[in-house]
Amino acid sequence: MAEWEPRGCSRSPDAAHPLTHPVVVIGAGAAGLLAALTAARRGVEVVLVESTPDGGRKILISGGGRCNILPSVAQPERYVTASSPNTLRKMLRSWPLSEQRAFFEAELGMPLVLEEDTGKLFPQSDRARDVRDVLVARVREAGARIWFDARVTDVVQGDEGWTVHLDNAPDIQAKAVVVATGGLSVPKTGSDGVGLDIATATGHVVTPTYPALTPLLASPHPHAELSGVATDVSVSSRGIKPAYRGAGALLVTHTGWSGPAILDASHVATTSTPHARADVIIDWIGVDPERLEESLQAVGGTVRSVISVRLPRRLADALVREVGAEPATPLAQLTRDDRRAVARGLTAYRLPWTGDAGYQKAEVTGGGVRLDQVDPRTMESRHAPGLYFCGEVLDAFGPIGGHNFLWAWATGRAAGASV
Repeated sequence: MAEWEPRGCSRSPDAAHPLTHPVVVIGAGAAGLLAALTAARRGVEVVLVESTPDGGRKILISGGGRCNILPSVAQPERYVTASSPNTLRKMLRSWPLSEQRAFFEAELGMPLVLEEDTGKLFPQSDRARDVRDVLVARVREAGARIWFDARVTDVVQGDEGWTVHLDNAPDIQAKAVVVATGGLSVPKTGSDGVGLDIATATGHVVTPTYPALTPLLASPHPHAELSGVATDVSVSSRGIKPAYRGAGALLVTHTGWSGPAILDASHVATTSTPHARADVIIDWIGVDPERLEESLQAVGGTVRSVISVRLPRRLADALVREVGAEPATPLAQLTRDDRRAVARGLTAYRLPWTGDAGYQKAEVTGGGVRLDQVDPRTMESRHAPGLYFCGEVLDAFGPIGGHNFLWAWATGRAAGASV
């Protein structure tokens, strides 16, 4: 085989003389970049292998191209896992939010700015590319080599370490491997599930995966004509354990439902089965049903005059009609059953979803390598010494708002500090 030149690497192995005994980090996303940087700063010989031409593609598209680096408040109780929530909290606590913020601001020279209405932290430049580029630059400055356009096909354990097989390239004999490949969400960024395949092939238990933080679809859509209308709601679940509760903005789209409130709750739907279908319940107005019924007994006004105070008028009218009432009906003409129907429809609305937008639109992957398969302090496999997992490939995800970066930075750093 002729000499192969990995992009971004100053030394090139050939088939007869493969690179031997470095630490190989697979995946140059958020977790992989932190793992490579942390390990290289300790003097470890690191090769960071990335299948795309430039890496960090989820960083580039996050926050609408602005990169919501971190939340302003950590909320470990809002993460979702089929593994132990206590183990998840231990992993998050390994690098507290305050220390992560100091890392970006003091060590990387990247001031963060709080977006007051959302509680999100963004780089002062408002450019996601700056986040990706500074991390790549620091990884190189620390002495790690980055191989772009290098896709890993398999990782095999041997007597003296690990063999990393690459597509159309020489093998790497590694003393340790960090799997930071992400999951299956947004495949155009390079997420192809190879890390999950590696975990399964090496004997690890993997919780079945599903799209998370993804829009929900409705076909037929009862309110397609309201596409673009948004309002704050409360969301809960019915028919799933543990029960879900959340709040935020709901956006009506031409195909269904989106917005932070729906994205955060979407796993309620995507983990449903035909035999155990979960309901997504919307409280449109945040008023106790009995109080709402009392409001509908007022002497003057119409149904619309009561409801449209709390909701966009077009949405209020559509929801009232959906329960069989007319928005222009005088309150005095409402029957008791009418009042109950309106109150129930606005405070316990069963969202008519029929599907989801899948991995193409999902911000993260639910499921993954069970957390009990790794040491929560080091991210090293409990079953295969020298193999580490971090980031989205693990069985955990948080709500939108920087929480999944918080997870990636923390677990990536833990792997890099221990490898």
